[in-house]
Amino acid sequence: MEVQALLITFREALEALLIVGIITSYLKRIDQSRYVKYVWLGAGLAVFASAIVALLFQVVLTGFSTMASEIYLKVSIIFISSILLTQMVFWMAEHSKDIKSSMEGKMSKYVSKGDVFGMVMHSFLVVLREGVETVFFFAAITGGNIGAAVQGWGAITGLTIAAIVSYMFFKGTMRVPLKTFFKVTGAFIILIAAGLLVQGISMLQDLKIIGSVMPHVYDITWFMPEHPIDHEHFVRDTGQEPILSGDVGIFFKALFGYSSMPSLEEVLAYIGYFVVIYLLVKTRYGAKEEKEEKNEKNEKVLEQQVM
Repeated sequence: MEVQALLITFREALEALLIVGIITSYLKRIDQSRYVKYVWLGAGLAVFASAIVALLFQVVLTGFSTMASEIYLKVSIIFISSILLTQMVFWMAEHSKDIKSSMEGKMSKYVSKGDVFGMVMHSFLVVLREGVETVFFFAAITGGNIGAAVQGWGAITGLTIAAIVSYMFFKGTMRVPLKTFFKVTGAFIILIAAGLLVQGISMLQDLKIIGSVMPHVYDITWFMPEHPIDHEHFVRDTGQEPILSGDVGIFFKALFGYSSMPSLEEVLAYIGYFVVIYLLVKTRYGAKEEKEEKNEKNEKVLEQQVM
């Protein structure tokens, strides 16, 4: 859970900090620093609002638990989170190039009109979106215990790293292009999304909502149980220790959706997810990147001809 919380918090906080940083840097560059405080006011209000959302979300989850319906809500959150995480990665991949010009364009309009309320609301909505997404994802990875994720070392570390990276970026000391940076973190987020998808299917099968053609495609509990409890049961039943402990297994389960005894449906869903992602990347961005590379080559040829 903590590794998932770290990656999610880092990704969400970094996006929010970069956007706020782009806006404030632009205002300073055009000698409109007096408006910077309003941008940070909006961001601060959004953080407060996100905390309220987290509290309300926890109350709702607790209410469902008293009606014995909590498990169904958790399954729904897991599937929705898997979709949202995937969408988040694709959105950033598509908008990371023009996000700077887009933010500066909107802020330019607010400055020209002296629209302080618009500035506050813009930064508020940008940060609030990331905050609400974080709350939702925390509910998915913790099974509804949002407070545990917020207070754990993963979320705190993710927030700290995001603050350091954004500071380095705006101070000009970070040499890694943001596009590459988001590609790497996006790959890990995709793995988490795939793991949540498989976890959701496993829960549906446990609830007998869907069946299974083959409940266990393979059993490698002897190698690495997926949970410390499975570890204990294996030792109890066989009198032997598995090669790797259940503590390692639960780490891989959280990060990659690992299962020591997956059903056929889980295996197909996991493989199918990555096939779909590959096809989406290939069709949506493959041709686009080829076109961009071609344009860059043409520009270089023209520059050489002019020289």
